[in-house]
Amino acid sequence: MKIAIANNNNMCTEHFGHCEGFKIYELENEKVINEDFIKNPGHKPGLLPIFLKEKGINIIISGGMGQMAQELFCENNIEVIVGASGENDKLINQYLKGILKSNNRICEKHEHEGNCEQ
Repeated sequence: MKIAIANNNNMCTEHFGHCEGFKIYELENEKVINEDFIKNPGHKPGLLPIFLKEKGINIIISGGMGQMAQELFCENNIEVIVGASGENDKLINQYLKGILKSNNRICEKHEHEGNCEQ
């Protein structure tokens, strides 16, 4: 299983589309076996769900995400966890412990990079 966290400076970003890239954690038997970083190819409608699917991602974690993006990830069989914040390594540990849950937050305003409001 592969999990991508929308990343800026080893922190989960508020809005996945404007991140510098994605911290990728590969899991096996509920343990991290590999870590990687993939640069964000750009914020274009519909691009990132397909891009991450092609990288074998099963779950995307972010602070916030628009409704259309969440729907596109679901159509690509990628689980969405939104409402996350903090250091990536702490978030992956919370996920492994079963305590990281999505708050199903929908970002509705994208006028400013990284500034999402409910």
